[in-house]
Amino acid sequence: MKKTFILAAGLLFSVSAQAQILDIIKSTVKNQTGVDLNNPKTTPSTTTTKPQTGTASSQTPTKSTSSVNLGSLTSTQISSGLKEALNLGVTEGVKKLGVTDGFLKNEAVKILMPEKLRVIDTKLRAFGLGSLADQGVKLLNRAAEDAVTESAPIFTKAITSMTITDAKNILLGGDNSATNYLQSKTQAQLFTAFQPKVKASLGKVGADKVWNNLISKYNTLTGQAVSTDLNEYVTNETINGVFKMVAEKESGIRNNSVMRTTGILQKVFGAQDQK
Repeated sequence: MKKTFILAAGLLFSVSAQAQILDIIKSTVKNQTGVDLNNPKTTPSTTTTKPQTGTASSQTPTKSTSSVNLGSLTSTQISSGLKEALNLGVTEGVKKLGVTDGFLKNEAVKILMPEKLRVIDTKLRAFGLGSLADQGVKLLNRAAEDAVTESAPIFTKAITSMTITDAKNILLGGDNSATNYLQSKTQAQLFTAFQPKVKASLGKVGADKVWNNLISKYNTLTGQAVSTDLNEYVTNETINGVFKMVAEKESGIRNNSVMRTTGILQKVFGAQDQK
């Protein structure tokens, strides 16, 4: 009986000691972390408590200004703005190029002697025929100046029929993104439509006759036989010249708000300012 009493007392002491130790642990946890192990769900500052409204972790990430601005534009508006910029570039470019010396005195677009015929220039000048070489280059530019005046409708049609499926990418691209896109998509059709006009202009200004004489003299002097398709060459150079002017206009509209002379240009390119 005595042994039983002693055993029971030992057990009671053990349970009491464990309870005290557990209370000490709970008290320490609460003091250090704020977590009440007796009632963890009602503690106001536990690590699982949802952040208060308005904290950085509870807010949806803020959209960039670019996304917000472009989001206010429809694809049709973006397309219209880009096309208007290109149309302005073509109209002004053709106007500047389609006058006497429009090509010849503009170093950015001046048509030089075809690369494979530049040896002719050197040889003719060596034989005192530099004036003939100069006349040949001059008439190539005169042909371009004459032909380009009739090119505006061709460029305009190409722009109007253009479908810009990636309009936003073009808008947010480089200074000449729309021009480069248009050129890559329309160069072939523009060449086909424009080539007859260039051929007529070459004949109109007498460039074809001068060049036949120039090449004939070269072949006689050197005993060689060179030839080139001047029509193809001048057609490509004229088209490239117009695109250079269009690119210049596009870059201006993108970077200078003063050049945005219409509402759609202001709206569309004003949005890209914040990209």
